Amino acid sequence: MRREREPIPTMKSAFLLVKCPDCGEERILYSNSAKDVGCRGCGRTLAESRGGKSVILADVKKKLG
Repeated sequence: MRREREPIPTMKSAFLLVKCPDCGEERILYSNSAKDVGCRGCGRTLAESRGGKSVILADVKKKLG
Protein backbone atom coordinates (compact mmCIF):
# COMPACT_ATOMS: atom_id res chain seq x y z
CA MET A 1 0.00 0.00 0.00
CA ARG A 2 1.38 3.39 -0.98
CA ARG A 3 1.82 6.03 1.70
CA GLU A 4 0.29 9.42 0.94
CA ARG A 5 2.43 12.53 1.15
CA GLU A 6 2.33 14.34 4.46
CA PRO A 7 2.06 18.12 4.50
CA ILE A 8 4.98 20.16 5.78
CA PRO A 9 4.59 20.50 9.55
CA THR A 10 4.04 23.97 10.96
CA MET A 11 5.68 25.39 14.06
CA LYS A 12 3.56 25.36 17.21
CA SER A 13 5.77 27.89 18.97
CA ALA A 14 6.30 31.55 18.18
CA PHE A 15 7.79 34.79 19.37
CA LEU A 16 5.19 37.07 20.95
CA LEU A 17 5.07 40.80 21.54
CA VAL A 18 3.42 41.24 24.94
CA LYS A 19 2.45 44.31 26.95
CA CYS A 20 2.75 44.45 30.74
CA PRO A 21 -0.66 45.19 32.31
CA ASP A 22 0.92 47.18 35.17
CA CYS A 23 3.44 49.55 33.57
CA GLY A 24 2.62 49.19 29.84
CA GLU A 25 6.14 48.21 28.75
CA GLU A 26 6.31 45.95 25.67
CA ARG A 27 8.60 42.94 25.50
CA ILE A 28 9.29 40.14 23.03
CA LEU A 29 9.28 36.63 24.48
CA TYR A 30 9.22 33.03 23.28
CA SER A 31 6.00 31.05 23.74
CA ASN A 32 7.89 27.92 24.90
CA SER A 33 10.29 29.65 27.26
CA ALA A 34 12.23 27.40 29.67
CA LYS A 35 12.38 30.10 32.38
CA ASP A 36 9.92 32.52 33.91
CA VAL A 37 9.94 35.87 32.09
CA GLY A 38 9.50 39.09 34.03
CA CYS A 39 8.90 42.71 33.12
CA ARG A 40 12.03 44.87 33.07
CA GLY A 41 10.18 47.92 34.32
CA CYS A 42 8.12 46.74 37.29
CA GLY A 43 9.24 43.12 37.84
CA ARG A 44 5.83 41.49 37.29
CA THR A 45 5.90 37.93 35.89
CA LEU A 46 4.79 37.97 32.24
CA ALA A 47 5.15 34.25 31.46
CA GLU A 48 5.50 31.17 33.67
CA SER A 49 7.27 28.06 32.44
CA ARG A 50 5.26 24.84 32.67
CA GLY A 51 7.73 22.42 31.09
CA GLY A 52 6.36 22.75 27.55
CA LYS A 53 4.31 25.73 26.54
CA SER A 54 4.54 28.77 28.81
CA VAL A 55 1.50 30.33 30.46
CA ILE A 56 1.33 33.94 29.23
CA LEU A 57 0.10 36.29 31.98
CA ALA A 58 0.33 39.52 29.95
CA ASP A 59 -1.60 41.00 27.02
CA VAL A 60 -0.43 39.52 23.70
CA LYS A 61 -0.19 42.35 21.16
CA LYS A 62 1.17 40.48 18.15
CA LYS A 63 2.49 37.08 17.05
CA LEU A 64 5.87 37.66 15.39
CA GLY A 65 6.78 34.31 13.95
